[in-house]
Amino acid sequence: MVVRDRIDAAALGAVALILAAAMAVTPFLNNAATVLVMAPIAATFAGDLGYRPEAFLMATAVGAGCDFLTPIGHQCNTLVMGPGGYKFSDYARLGAPLSLLVLLVGTPLIVAVWPMH
Repeated sequence: MVVRDRIDAAALGAVALILAAAMAVTPFLNNAATVLVMAPIAATFAGDLGYRPEAFLMATAVGAGCDFLTPIGHQCNTLVMGPGGYKFSDYARLGAPLSLLVLLVGTPLIVAVWPMH
């Protein structure tokens, strides 16, 4: 893995925006549908900003796989709700910090690994 000399703050913000948008959509759609909806948006957004689309597409994929906020976004979340005795609010209470962690750690890693220019 080669880390770039300088990571552009605008690139970080743009990738974080796509990652957050995918994380916001995935509770309402399944993971594959989220990627199908968000991937063209992310690629166009990257092109409009003058960046290569790979990092934005990876942010879309990671965001679509990170549904920690609701029990209805992924079947595994739904399956453990009853046997675990979880309430709907438990997912947001515990999932929000985990989502924030993914956003804060994932964004710089994506930008560092996938070249922006």
